[in-house]
Amino acid sequence: MYQEEYQKWLSSTALTTAERAELELIKDNPSEIESRFYAPLEFGTAGLRGILGPGINRMNTHVVRWATQAFANLVLSEGKQAAADGVAICYDCRHFSEEFAREAAQVLAGNGIHVRLFESLRPTPELSFAIREFGCTAGINITASHNPKEYNGYKVYWSDGAQLPPHHADKVASAMAKIDLFKGIVTIPFEEAKELGRIEMMGETVDHEFMNLVLCQSIQQDTIKQLADTFKLVFTPFHGTGYRLIPETLRQLGFKHVLCVPEQMIIDGDFPTVASPNPENPEGFALAVALARENDVDVIIGSDPDADRVGVMVRNAHGDYVVLSGNQTGVLLLDYIIRGRKAAGTMPHNPVAIKSIVTTNMARVVAEAQGVKMYDTFTGFKFMSELIGKLEKTTDEKYIMAYEESFGYMIGDHARDKDAVTAAMLIAEMATWYRAQGKSLYEGMEALYAKYGHFKEHTINLVMTGLDGLDKMKNIMLKLRNDPPTSMGGIRVKALRDYRVGERYDMLGGKIEKLDISGSNVLYYEMEDDTTFIVRPSGTEPKMKVYILTKGKTNAECDSKIAHYTSYAKMTLR
Repeated sequence: MYQEEYQKWLSSTALTTAERAELELIKDNPSEIESRFYAPLEFGTAGLRGILGPGINRMNTHVVRWATQAFANLVLSEGKQAAADGVAICYDCRHFSEEFAREAAQVLAGNGIHVRLFESLRPTPELSFAIREFGCTAGINITASHNPKEYNGYKVYWSDGAQLPPHHADKVASAMAKIDLFKGIVTIPFEEAKELGRIEMMGETVDHEFMNLVLCQSIQQDTIKQLADTFKLVFTPFHGTGYRLIPETLRQLGFKHVLCVPEQMIIDGDFPTVASPNPENPEGFALAVALARENDVDVIIGSDPDADRVGVMVRNAHGDYVVLSGNQTGVLLLDYIIRGRKAAGTMPHNPVAIKSIVTTNMARVVAEAQGVKMYDTFTGFKFMSELIGKLEKTTDEKYIMAYEESFGYMIGDHARDKDAVTAAMLIAEMATWYRAQGKSLYEGMEALYAKYGHFKEHTINLVMTGLDGLDKMKNIMLKLRNDPPTSMGGIRVKALRDYRVGERYDMLGGKIEKLDISGSNVLYYEMEDDTTFIVRPSGTEPKMKVYILTKGKTNAECDSKIAHYTSYAKMTLR
């Protein structure tokens, strides 16, 4: 089957000379042909993501046109007004991002759908804002987030500014299966579409409107003014889209000394100064740490290539720079927002916070101790946004922050996706608030541990590559469901939550309870030692993800629990 698809591509007149040459090079390499043509990239709620290159299992202009034609069919099925309201498009710094964005615009315009295209690369949250601001039916973002340089992707959004809901993603996937990748596409030349008014360019005006709403999320600016002459921070965009709006937002808020890493302010899809443009990895901050040391700076902020996630490094008690985990940054921000808004008198009547089920349990403790209700959702901001929309329609509860452990934070109503621009601003503001009290962010985190107890988290990625990787993951989940463990390394399982069916099983008492959410392939074990052990297959990468969430009287106790459950996971989940 894959050989037939390979020959179909080779015989197509739609291929460029370079694409044809690349495919000719693999004619005697059946495993590489199989890798590229065994199946198309799977279209899901996060759209598409894959390695660049020709083939149905790769990211290229043909696959982008194919997906866009199917997406255009979905928009058109919503009626004439949906086509007129149109689709907003942005892109990041990666190879072929601009080309893919223009190809998507041409297909949409060819189908009679109005397009609003950013004139150059922009942060992901600004796309979400533009969708909401202009009342667009949908949005497309050409990005692979923090993946390595070999990747690109195609994220899709709906009218609420959040990523595409599952039923719409299913419609796009079904439509793709019925469309001929080369012959079933309707498109129009870019300049012709602009002349006809079907493609409209967006630029600085939208930037200013977006930034004004970001600045509105500031909680207090007194300490910024007090410390403006002496407070310094380092920022890096890792060669990506945060290079302009984040420093500009910080300066507009009153920060005078925003030291940007010059080598990483250069837009470059090769990410030449880092092994991986992921703010979770301390190695990527090497240049930022050097700049911080030179200037005696306590706080370093870094945004990923599409500026939807943000990482923070702080100086600890020994003077070393350490990365705050996504959980730690989230807890610090949540506590700051609650205390700051209470002090400023801007806390809503019924405040709530939202986190994913794999995010630290400390967030719930911190929120509830201060009178803020905590909701859990599945991993992904589309689920958080869906909940926010539901709360807006059916209750008087008002969300003040939503976040997940993978360095994503959402504050405010201007966007419905994780937002490094707003988060970076509030992290910097929070740092001055702690500085005014004579504390660093590291000391602030230590103070929260002293008040609420020690919590620590660890994520294990069990990579399962190859064509049998999906089967391995399915078999692991099937075995866990058919023969659920009653203990893990000698520690009893207190309860099991199966989020696929939405039920909680009391393993000690035998009771079954309904959960508030269901429909996701996640197994969540509540252990007798206050540890949470979570297993789920990744939705975007070939790996099983295991989350270990611990609580203890000391950091050492948490480390001991993590070591225990890590050993158990690696021995049993194979």
